[in-house]
Amino acid sequence: MSYVNPSMTSGSRTARRTLEFGRTYVVRPKGKHQATIIWLHGLGDNGSSSSQLLESLSTPNIKWICPTAPTRPVAMLGGFPCTAWFDAGELSDDTTDDLEGLEASVAHIANLLSTEPADVKLGIGGFSMGAATALYSATCFAQGKYGNGNPYPVNLRAVIGLSGWLPGSRNVRNKIEGSHEAARCAASLPILLCHGKCDEVVPYRYGERAYHVLSSAGFRNLQFKAYDGLGHYTVPKEMSEVCNWLTVRLGLEGLRR
Repeated sequence: MSYVNPSMTSGSRTARRTLEFGRTYVVRPKGKHQATIIWLHGLGDNGSSSSQLLESLSTPNIKWICPTAPTRPVAMLGGFPCTAWFDAGELSDDTTDDLEGLEASVAHIANLLSTEPADVKLGIGGFSMGAATALYSATCFAQGKYGNGNPYPVNLRAVIGLSGWLPGSRNVRNKIEGSHEAARCAASLPILLCHGKCDEVVPYRYGERAYHVLSSAGFRNLQFKAYDGLGHYTVPKEMSEVCNWLTVRLGLEGLRR
């Protein structure tokens, strides 16, 4: 599936480009379909790995959609091509080297959610770079638009970020505080952040900073969980808490026993 970034059509200095997204995997609900969550993999991974993890969770009322990011050269890997939601020269929460690529991914994810049934609650979650993309999606939802001004089309009900960071965090507060509607949307959106204290890839301080920036910007329904001894990976306890959090926040019928 391809997506042409809409910002390329409005005077951008960067040449027009088409991003080819990989295969999308779906884990269908085993009970009544009450929620759909997009789950975003980390750098170099794919939607298949995510679907295998999510298949084992006790979430019978959730449909999981697991897209695969485009394969592109990644500057922090010396230009080596791999699956990535956006390019990055270094890990940074203040800016991103590839805002256009990030917004193209966020738009692709929103488009996937926009075809879901109207009575189903929608959310986005992810790990590492996938978490960064999910959190950026949360800021687009609150503002009601992408960075290029195009409207954000989805009513998000939950966002989860595991071992990630918040791209463009320097500007979030000003963008949210500048609009009463953005402040209202930010205050109403439940967000769960989880981070290992021993993360050697995305250091713990990035998770903490994402929490503080979102909180100061007006995201009131925000929870941060720290895990002693956890590196850059997920563990069953963490995923169990994700399931419990989603069940409560989305008012789902409960866990499968």
